[in-house]
Amino acid sequence: MKKNNLKHRDINWLYFNERVLLEAENKETPLLERLKFLAIFSSNLDEYFKVRVSGLRQIKQLDKNLRKKLMFKANSTLKQILKTVDKQQVQFGKVIASILVELEKENIFIRSVADFNEEQKVFLSNWFDTNIKEYCQVYPETNNIKLTDSALYLVTSHADKSYSIVKLPTDEKERFIRIPGKGHQYCYLDDVVRLSVHKLFPQKESIDCYSIKISRDAELYLEDDYSDVELVEKIYKSLGKRKSGQPTRLLYDYQMPKWLLSSLKKDLNLGDVDLSPGGKYHNLSDFFTFPFPENTERLQYEPKPALNHPELSYSNNIFESISKKDQLVHFPYQKFDVIENFLTSAATDPKVVEIKMTIYRIAKSSALADALLTALNNKKKVTLFVEAQARFDEANNIMWGRIFEEKGAKVIFSIPQVKVHSKVAMVFRKEEDKIRRYAYIGTGNFNAKTSTIYCDHGLFTANKKITKDLKQVFEVLERKLIVPKLKRLLVSPFTTRITFLNLIQNEINAAVNGKKAGITAKMNSLEDADMIYALYRAVNAGVDVRLIVRGFCCYLKASDDPNVSMKDNIYITSIIDRYLEHGRIYLFENGGDELMYIGSADWMTRNLDRRIEVLVPILDTDIFNELKHILNLQLNDNQKARVLDLENSNKKVDFSDQDEPIRSQYAIYDYLKTKLNENR
Repeated sequence: MKKNNLKHRDINWLYFNERVLLEAENKETPLLERLKFLAIFSSNLDEYFKVRVSGLRQIKQLDKNLRKKLMFKANSTLKQILKTVDKQQVQFGKVIASILVELEKENIFIRSVADFNEEQKVFLSNWFDTNIKEYCQVYPETNNIKLTDSALYLVTSHADKSYSIVKLPTDEKERFIRIPGKGHQYCYLDDVVRLSVHKLFPQKESIDCYSIKISRDAELYLEDDYSDVELVEKIYKSLGKRKSGQPTRLLYDYQMPKWLLSSLKKDLNLGDVDLSPGGKYHNLSDFFTFPFPENTERLQYEPKPALNHPELSYSNNIFESISKKDQLVHFPYQKFDVIENFLTSAATDPKVVEIKMTIYRIAKSSALADALLTALNNKKKVTLFVEAQARFDEANNIMWGRIFEEKGAKVIFSIPQVKVHSKVAMVFRKEEDKIRRYAYIGTGNFNAKTSTIYCDHGLFTANKKITKDLKQVFEVLERKLIVPKLKRLLVSPFTTRITFLNLIQNEINAAVNGKKAGITAKMNSLEDADMIYALYRAVNAGVDVRLIVRGFCCYLKASDDPNVSMKDNIYITSIIDRYLEHGRIYLFENGGDELMYIGSADWMTRNLDRRIEVLVPILDTDIFNELKHILNLQLNDNQKARVLDLENSNKKVDFSDQDEPIRSQYAIYDYLKTKLNENR
């Protein structure tokens, strides 16, 4: 297959973020919730520049021979990215303007300096003096300034064609400030400073203010994308650094005069490619914290309180419940405290002798961490595997690792070039003179906060074959075992890739022999070339392939002939809704004896080859049927699903031939609520 038979992941990611923006644009989304989608779009784009654009820019510095080995042209990719981003920024501005008009119809106003009446000006002038001024960091001299990554600044132009920079105190103060007036009136912190900026520079005549924000490189992890270790080391050596901190882009108010932009470019040592025009306000991820006014519930999502689990939430002995039957949990539809209770029970149960667990992203404070500390206080053996390279959470993970270590836990940090991305825990309990193992294997992190917005699944099991496999996984992590001998689990980088490829080939063989063949898979991202080429072969063989891919999807086509359409037996959709779809589910027809796996791995090269990932087969019939029903609701979503086609059109699913509207996230909630009521 030619390399042009794959979509470029970094370019395709932008179309995923466009789907987020479309939810902000969608007038069927509750008005105040549309602000949150603006925040997600903005936050996503910031991280994208820090990570993906950063990598491309650094690769651009390599000599021609090294760039050739990477099989793509960083320069042309960057140009296409910036062109697409600029187009989306225009769309972003239009969406904001539309939302502001709709808010005003509801008597909710976000005022700017030009809109302030005299009463508001007096109020905000006093507010600046008493609450803001002392927190503003002022740079009257512009030489040798290093702007903080993602912080907000106002550049003030003066009458003498000089300029000054003010760092806004967004860490200390709220971004949106309630101001006097009819209805619900707010303004940006930025405009409070704009109004009184002359007080910061009394010796100069200030003309106007313009927002800027700089994004800096996150640390470069090329090993996430390239499997050739020797090549990766050559690249690092050639770059001479792996440290973060280089500027990736300067986002600036497009109304800024040319002389001022030119001065900033020179003084901050930036190039043309670093300059990105934007609107008057940046860091609109702060819309996450926009204060919803009282009595505006109809402008928000209807409440969907997390449900009790039909078995585990009512169990007097969680281990007894799990030993009798596997238990499946679904977040955010069900309460995360079933995991916390599992670990709390383990920490206090005198029969429990040991706990082992992986930590990829842990909250700064949580009942889960408290349970582990309680276990240590109760003299139980605790072994934790902490991912030290979970991007943007490195410091927090390391902090917790050190705390647990000081309290007596055995803490093992991930080794370079292999991340521990699996979400697994195991409890060892002494029962009738034998050690019984209890396992949890999930698709999402052990994090109570994210569990309220991430759609994930987790399996509790005491199945001996599964727990025996998982015990080996922990032995690998403890460096006691090099290669596990696995019977049930799929574990990267050992068995996941080859097993999935074999399962796809089984479906191809069935289709060739005229038998029913099908592959249904839900994941966050589809990028690995071997997996995509296997899907191409399956589609060409007549296998029915149905995919749900939330993020980027590099699947392009199954033939070099552009006239050959494979739409009849492959259909790919993406669901962007109230919650973030994060679960991974893989279902194979398998000659009528269906096989299903859930776990932490996407079909990305890094998840298959360079991370410790764990996927578990669903063996319990009831759980299998429950998960398949949930998957079918998602496959039939005709309200929030969009089609991933060759043109990146992001068009909505056509449901004209379906009997009723299906919004899968709400349908799943109702389904689980009904099951709970039936079982109680």
